[in-house]
Amino acid sequence: MFNAQIVDSFKDKETPFYYYDLKLLKNTLTACKEASLPHHFHVHFALKANFNNRVLQVIKDFGFGADCVSGGEVKKALEIGFDAKQVVFAGVGKSDREINDALDKNIFCFNVESIQELEVINELAAKKGKKASVAIRVNPNVDAHTHHYITTGLDENKFGINAWELADVSETLKKCSHLEFLGIHFHVGSQITDMNVFKSLCVKVNEVQSWFEERGMPVKVLNVGGGLGVDYHHPDENNIADFNSYFQIFKDFLEIKPYQEVHFELGRALVAQCSSLITSVLYVKHGIKKNFAIVDAGMTELMRPALYQAYHKIENISRQLDNSEIKNQESKIINYDVVGPICESSDCFGKEVALPETKRGDLIALRTAGAYGEVMASAYNLRPDIRHVYNEL
Repeated sequence: MFNAQIVDSFKDKETPFYYYDLKLLKNTLTACKEASLPHHFHVHFALKANFNNRVLQVIKDFGFGADCVSGGEVKKALEIGFDAKQVVFAGVGKSDREINDALDKNIFCFNVESIQELEVINELAAKKGKKASVAIRVNPNVDAHTHHYITTGLDENKFGINAWELADVSETLKKCSHLEFLGIHFHVGSQITDMNVFKSLCVKVNEVQSWFEERGMPVKVLNVGGGLGVDYHHPDENNIADFNSYFQIFKDFLEIKPYQEVHFELGRALVAQCSSLITSVLYVKHGIKKNFAIVDAGMTELMRPALYQAYHKIENISRQLDNSEIKNQESKIINYDVVGPICESSDCFGKEVALPETKRGDLIALRTAGAYGEVMASAYNLRPDIRHVYNEL
């Protein structure tokens, strides 16, 4: 991803900044679109992964919809130009104000996560003389085999409606004259690399849609969420996710009826690889047991490693060595703890990271940072706003 020309162009840029490879983003979106179109699948981009304006504009121009989990994301999607009829609104804690704003914008669908939420949306829609389209988010109790902080589909999670509540859901929907039952919604977690998880999800989706249809409630939309993972360890070798295999699983294992639409909510798989956080080495500290490379980016710019020990490949792009040089010059490789300037011990991007001998002023790239990177940034320690550099070549 980083050739000499790109690295040289960074020399006059103030760090830290997020570097966006918009060509890779477009290639990824093309691969996703080409894999989904033959199956007539609908793809919404999950704004929670990245709400950078340039990124969203590219995604919108490719014709994708928007998956939102807050009123702010709904507002942003519409400002960027996403079609309201391609905007879905999920989230366990929608406020009355957020619901009212979305009703005013005539969005495609609310993904509803509790019986009480159904009643609230019905009440608010009635006051406006409107009918809100809703999909029921069902908790499938499918283990995504991923980090427990990003698992969302188990009974122990706060998300969705559990199977034993479906009878009450059905009765509530029949009573709510200002709701239109559109379909069912699922999401089992994030960064899923075991495709068997999606096969298990399909089984649950088939069961739930049969349950509704047996009770005279046709399911027009099957929303199976997202969760497709990316390769954090080999971002250059595997820079585009295997969308063909992913979509084929749902084609093969979902019982799709002729009148049904299948919707997806992909985030990480579309944007993760297109961005890196670029930071400069401020100081190098050599200890008896540890060497520290102290950089000018911190957990305020990239929270994932501090939040749930997420791995990001770390490269010294000022002193890149090819494999043959590394093999022949082992003495130049040193293990560093790469840490930031924030006054927290958890402000660490990686421990014992093998890097070429690193010096003050070297540029460090934290790879695969396009998803859940700048969206989670904070002003803790009164840090400056995120800076950006874009490359479309």
